Amino acid sequence: MVALPLLLAAGGANAASSAGCEGGGFSVLGRTQNATIPASALGTSFRVQGKYNQFDVDAATLGIRNFMMTGAPNPLDITGGVPTPVFASKLPDHRGLTLNSGLTVEITGESIEIGRTGLGLSMKIQAKDCANGGIFQMEVERQDGTPTLFTHVLAEGPNPQLKAFYFDNRNFRNREGDEVPYKDITVIVPARVNFGNDFSRKFVGRDSPQVATRRAEPDCENRIATRFPATPFVTVRHCGGVSRWDVASGGRMGQVMGEDAVEVAPPATECVQNCQAQNRVRGRSTVLGFPFPVNGADRLQPRFPPQSTASLGSVASNPR
Repeated sequence: MVALPLLLAAGGANAASSAGCEGGGFSVLGRTQNATIPASALGTSFRVQGKYNQFDVDAATLGIRNFMMTGAPNPLDITGGVPTPVFASKLPDHRGLTLNSGLTVEITGESIEIGRTGLGLSMKIQAKDCANGGIFQMEVERQDGTPTLFTHVLAEGPNPQLKAFYFDNRNFRNREGDEVPYKDITVIVPARVNFGNDFSRKFVGRDSPQVATRRAEPDCENRIATRFPATPFVTVRHCGGVSRWDVASGGRMGQVMGEDAVEVAPPATECVQNCQAQNRVRGRSTVLGFPFPVNGADRLQPRFPPQSTASLGSVASNPR
């Protein structure tokens, strides 16, 4: 697989602090060190367990289910100290291809990288066991060079306050078009879709694409107010509980949590080969935050496209 830059935990001051990862570290199938686990030992799924984060992996696809932040004590915790489901699933559609090699596992401190290959296909997951920051990314490469559809379904949560939802960030929308500092230059504030919940005023995240494009959802049209008199409303075609992404071969989908999810920074570079980690912010960005609780008018609706409710709802209603 082509190596992509590890952009995990790159960004604002919170993510850059080692305190957010103190004591972090993953285990997988009893391994806490580098290993190659035979295919016969994987079963249909397995758990990647950390101090701050955990998730289950479908062995045949390296899609994930039941991504949870554990709420373990940490000075940079964003969960409010409770186990917090984030994603019910993040599943790639390999269109008939499967992964059948052994599982390579590389563990360094709080970081883990797992990978698997199959005929014409390879997948990699990288994660950091930290309380916030860039903590997860999935990468795909296909021999035929075509994109892969990734479907992200947010978790329902064990109670309504912990139910994760996508929203149009009002703090960004009200500054849209402004010029703000970034490193040694300035950038223009864009619109921003984040996800959050109604329990913790610090819990916020975003999908972070690199060489990936989100599919607009025509059955999830939201009328969002802007700051511009000439165009007082825009239509945002994004559902409240699911997002779908066409990821280029060699591209990736990341997950950013906490302060890094609400900073103003340029998008990731369009790179699928010989990439370098050039997007590190190191605390020199403008952080706009997000309103809590999120106004109902900015919560994206409906939760699922009507034609997908049955299939996606069954996945989302089974948090572990």
